[in-house]
Amino acid sequence: MTLQQLKYIIAVAGTGTITEAANRLYISQPSLTNAIHELEDEMNIVIFNRTNKGITVSREGEIFLGYARQVVEQADILEDKYKHVKGLKKQFCVSTQHFSFAVNAFVDLIKEFGQDQYDFSIRETQTYEIIEDVSRLRSEIGLLFVNDFNKTVLSRIFKANDLSFHELFVARPHVFISSSHPLAGNTVITNHELEEYPYLSFEQGEHNSFYFSEEIFSPVERRKNIRVRDRATLFNLLIGLNGYTVCSGVIDKKLNGQDIIAVPLADESEMRIGYIVHSKGMLSVLGRSYLERLKNYLQ
Repeated sequence: MTLQQLKYIIAVAGTGTITEAANRLYISQPSLTNAIHELEDEMNIVIFNRTNKGITVSREGEIFLGYARQVVEQADILEDKYKHVKGLKKQFCVSTQHFSFAVNAFVDLIKEFGQDQYDFSIRETQTYEIIEDVSRLRSEIGLLFVNDFNKTVLSRIFKANDLSFHELFVARPHVFISSSHPLAGNTVITNHELEEYPYLSFEQGEHNSFYFSEEIFSPVERRKNIRVRDRATLFNLLIGLNGYTVCSGVIDKKLNGQDIIAVPLADESEMRIGYIVHSKGMLSVLGRSYLERLKNYLQ
């Protein structure tokens, strides 16, 4: 296995065709095909499924590509440091539940490591997709929370996918409401006081189980429910409908505006917010730096 072969399969996976990848790599199509076959034979896996309609990445190929990207990235960093090769495109991806501190740490990372060329991604997405992204190494880090309700189920899923969970901090539940909400003046809000207002949550698609919910107390029955996909829509509905959602209480007024406030909820439950990584993977320089910025922000 060579570094060049790893770069070849990454290019093919990125373009979706042998022909286009060969053109971009400035090699002949037969040479590229042979290099891939040799790598598959050596590693005893099928990286690409071949059909009459073209090629697709296999399940085991997705996992192998995740490792390959890490190896190539580390090689690029070494070249950048010791060969002084400028202009290498840094790559990093994190998947997260809808946490403002995850965005802030991402911004800080780009400010320090962004060059003339970079390819960074942050995916605010559904819980199941976060787990899948990290298990398939599409994302290096996944941010989510566990509590007494979902811990058993999520721990089993983490183990099945070779993922490890690392706690960042423990949060007591808060309510996000608009600053003009009738309960905005309360120092503490009870669940009883919230009964007449719409409850907002992030929908989880086909995996809409209580265990994948981003909000604590997801099994609690509520008379008025609204589910959304993105944070901006949720905040607009909080303001427009006097709605509320239950969260960690960590809020950034610069990012989320002055119209949204967090008020403690009168409940003894806890949210353990942390990150997942692949147990067999190795954090990159960018991954470690992102976690440091995350921890600094949370402190």
